[in-house]
Amino acid sequence: MKSNYSTQNSEMKCSFTMSISSINPVNGQVIKTYQEDTPEIINKKIEQVHESWTAYRQTDFEYRANFLLKIAGLLKERQDELATLMALEMGKPLKAGLAEVLKCASVCEYYATNGASFLADRHVETSASKSFISFQPIGIVLAVMPWNFPFWQVFRFLSPALMAGNCGVLKHASSVTGCALAIEKLVEDAGFHTHVFKTLICGSKAVSGVIAHPLVKAVTLTGSTEAGQKVAEQAGSLIKKTVLELGGSDPYLILADADLKEAAKVCAEARLINNGQSCIAAKRFIVVKEVETEFIAHLKAAMAAKKTGDPLHETTELGPMAKVSLRDELHEQVLKTIAQGATCILGGEIPASKGDHAFYQPTILTGVKKGMLAYDEEIFGPVAAIISAEDVADAVRIANDTPFGLGAAVFTSDLVLAEDIAKNQLQAGSCFVNEGVKSDPALPFGGINQSGYGRELGLFGIHEFVNVKTVYIK
Repeated sequence: MKSNYSTQNSEMKCSFTMSISSINPVNGQVIKTYQEDTPEIINKKIEQVHESWTAYRQTDFEYRANFLLKIAGLLKERQDELATLMALEMGKPLKAGLAEVLKCASVCEYYATNGASFLADRHVETSASKSFISFQPIGIVLAVMPWNFPFWQVFRFLSPALMAGNCGVLKHASSVTGCALAIEKLVEDAGFHTHVFKTLICGSKAVSGVIAHPLVKAVTLTGSTEAGQKVAEQAGSLIKKTVLELGGSDPYLILADADLKEAAKVCAEARLINNGQSCIAAKRFIVVKEVETEFIAHLKAAMAAKKTGDPLHETTELGPMAKVSLRDELHEQVLKTIAQGATCILGGEIPASKGDHAFYQPTILTGVKKGMLAYDEEIFGPVAAIISAEDVADAVRIANDTPFGLGAAVFTSDLVLAEDIAKNQLQAGSCFVNEGVKSDPALPFGGINQSGYGRELGLFGIHEFVNVKTVYIK
């Protein structure tokens, strides 16, 4: 199918800026510069993917499963080079990068194993001689993805999409263009079908034109609440399905009977995952007052022990933040919260060495209260905000006192109480007990309120972008 898309979308033409550069956050050096796709090239890529989809949608589940397993094998074979690429482009330490690549392989394997049963016809007894529900692919899904988990964010959309018979185009964060192209090459090298997935090398201003393309049927976005609002508004005006995984300010409740040392260890890991640059990182630590002093001491020791350095060194636990501008924005948030009355007991300073380009030390702010920036806004970096609660009920109230609703956790030895809090009291899409919030291929993942809507992963994730079709035979 041909379209006159390139002549209709002047906004996209205006966004063409010739080149995009990936910059190493350790030293500020340009890694590589990429030629930005013109509107005509983007249009051609979309048409190529659609043409491939008309054949790919006719393939059976066994074919698609083998395709995913081949991609999983290539991910494992190339894990070292892909982890190195992440370290260079966005500062992820090698150990974390290797874990991310293997998690991508696991989600491919998960849907290869379970996708056919998830998408099998569901027979329903009615007055018809036969009636059933069929799950049919819808076409091209546009993925707008961030830099913080440059492989995982893509594969948790792409694996179920391919298993369902859909195809995809990716508008990745410009800073990780190398990762985006590496994903495209993985799919190509799997060798089953050409053009089922393409990377669009373009800036954010081009997204509007891609959403408007008549061959693009749905959009999935992981990013800020503001970005989600814009995408949802446009897609809604075009009656196109969206799934949005947006910001979060995840609360972690520390109750009086918790194993405080173990809780602090888990909380430090949850706060510092990806150097704190994660939507589901722990951000607000709500501690019952009677154990606040002891918990803070354990948390401070656990966070201070983390080794910060070059992400290419195998012993490094925390690399730099992804960009100097993000580090500087984070520091301003810390300074403003301190000015509002909070106390900084760890970190809170920009390294003096010019060689430490985008680094920021783990930081703890205590005495955080409602009205302070660290209470009200998402802090996207290695900064823990400690909020005191009078009791369990007060802790739950504070946890829910947020416009977000992505993840939450509660730490206590009373598992009956913990389950009730997790299931019935905390307002979030994922609630964990005595463990940090994380995504798992088998479990649905997503948020409520300003953290978005829709689900990725698991049974529910693969059903987001299919035509749930009723078939009725008299």
